[in-house]
Amino acid sequence: MIKLCGMQRAQDIEAANKTLPDYIGMILSDGYRRTITTDTAITLLGMLDRRIKSVGVFVDDDVDYIVKYVTDIQNKCCRHPDVIQLHGHEDAQYISALREAFRLNGLNDISIWKAARVRNSDDIIAAFALQADCLVLDSYVAGAAGGTGVKADWELIRRTVGRCIESSAGTAFFLAGGINCDNLAEALSVSPNVDLSGGIETDGFKDADKIAAVMRIYKTNLRCAKGGAGMEINMNKKGRFGDFGGQYVPETVMNAVSELEEAYRRYKDDPEFNRELQALYHDYANRPSLLYYADKMTKDLGGAKIYIKREDLNHTGAHKINNVLGQILLAKRMGKKRIIAETGAGQHGVATATVCALFGLECCVYMGIEDTQRQSLNVYRMELLGAKVVPVHSGTGTLKDAINEAMRDWCTNIETTFYCIGSVMGPHPYPEMVRDFQKVISAEIKTQLQEKEGRLPDCVVACVGGGSNAMGAFYNFIPDTSVRLVGAEAAGRGADTPMNAATLTNGSTGIFHGMKSIFLQDKYGQIAPVYSISAGLDYPGIGPEHANLWKTGRADYVAITDEEAVCAFEYLSRMEGIIPAIESAHAVAAAIKIAPT
Repeated sequence: MIKLCGMQRAQDIEAANKTLPDYIGMILSDGYRRTITTDTAITLLGMLDRRIKSVGVFVDDDVDYIVKYVTDIQNKCCRHPDVIQLHGHEDAQYISALREAFRLNGLNDISIWKAARVRNSDDIIAAFALQADCLVLDSYVAGAAGGTGVKADWELIRRTVGRCIESSAGTAFFLAGGINCDNLAEALSVSPNVDLSGGIETDGFKDADKIAAVMRIYKTNLRCAKGGAGMEINMNKKGRFGDFGGQYVPETVMNAVSELEEAYRRYKDDPEFNRELQALYHDYANRPSLLYYADKMTKDLGGAKIYIKREDLNHTGAHKINNVLGQILLAKRMGKKRIIAETGAGQHGVATATVCALFGLECCVYMGIEDTQRQSLNVYRMELLGAKVVPVHSGTGTLKDAINEAMRDWCTNIETTFYCIGSVMGPHPYPEMVRDFQKVISAEIKTQLQEKEGRLPDCVVACVGGGSNAMGAFYNFIPDTSVRLVGAEAAGRGADTPMNAATLTNGSTGIFHGMKSIFLQDKYGQIAPVYSISAGLDYPGIGPEHANLWKTGRADYVAITDEEAVCAFEYLSRMEGIIPAIESAHAVAAAIKIAPT
């Protein structure tokens, strides 16, 4: 990606429109050499080719001022900046407040970037901790906010950013500071994303010839780059569910993600691949799973007739086998010999270990230390099946930390290793791919209920952590607007206490684990600790397709406490003789509330 910043005049925009950079920037704060007025900003935005994204740069302005500025521009020219870049002393709390203000004012589509003036590695590390959508790493000049034309310490940036990107789940960055025609190729070896301003000027104004020269060099390097190294920021449609999704991964992982996407696109509609997958579903996984009419529960609650989709009767005891069979079949086609996975409650780990045993593949499962103690039986099952179970001690020792370690493993073993993600989360294509392997659930429900009742259901209820079983249960009903979709998330000891995992009740937009979605975050914008009695639901986020269903109002999400889940667990066990997982008991609790109405 390339950004040309400090646009001031109509001829600057004309030069950009001819060469089509990815972004142009405008200085919208008062008091700087390249500052433009609101009227000029409106004029320039009106001229700008729609294929080019615009960046509005602010320096230490109030949140309310920025929101009003953006809203005024939107009202006058029907277009606002696609990105707000903060170039002052704004901290994580400020970024979180601005993100929330955008949400409240219907400006969720605006990304927030943060510029950092780099003196040492601590400045870089601190910048990556801010949870901005993207960073601009600029040179430090005392008394200047930026745009000085002084070259940053590129070697320092090169040495430091690798570990920062991995620990921040792939926050992208632009390299800025002193870039021009002479050193652009070198800059692109440090970062595939570059930001130029003074280097495309003559006598303080943008020079159309320099812009054209820079763009020629950039495009030549882009064509020569093997595999298109770089990062998706968040401005394309690929892997998007409304405002959510995308690919926020470090450069080291981008080729693996691209390889996976290419393989999935190749095989998802391949007749031979699908014949083999369907045979495994039928002969190995015990599909279709039963749709059971809960007669006693229906009579006891009154109101709705209740059917239970018995995914617990699948081989390995859960829905996880559906996705794992699909992914590992794909891994075989890709020639991968080693499979890694994360697991919370252990069901995804058991399913992965099971299918690896079936296909004779090496298996390594990462599991939070807290979860290994809560789910020791599943640890035994995984090891019995030949998997190596790696307890994760970092963080809270739960699911999110297991995912972090699995991603680090993947970064260092890309050539031989396939990461089998267990939920509809992560960078594209994982949310789509996992959903496609799980949508067999709703396809079967639709057919089975038609046979039993001759109609669609009124409501489909499922528990939600990352959201794979719920997405599988919802997907084929999304076009049927008469069918209410309800996800039950974990409120732990109460959604109004710190001890919960109720993402959509208490969360906000952020970027984590390679995707943009809704996450539980603290007041500084950092991922917050979460809690649930159920190891499979204590994840601090939700899959991007769920986030979009929630935002658009197509699905409702309710918070169920530990106490409510335990009561529902006992109720179903005694009423129907079916002992559910504690995760599923959250959905049972929601159904108990909904059925009488």
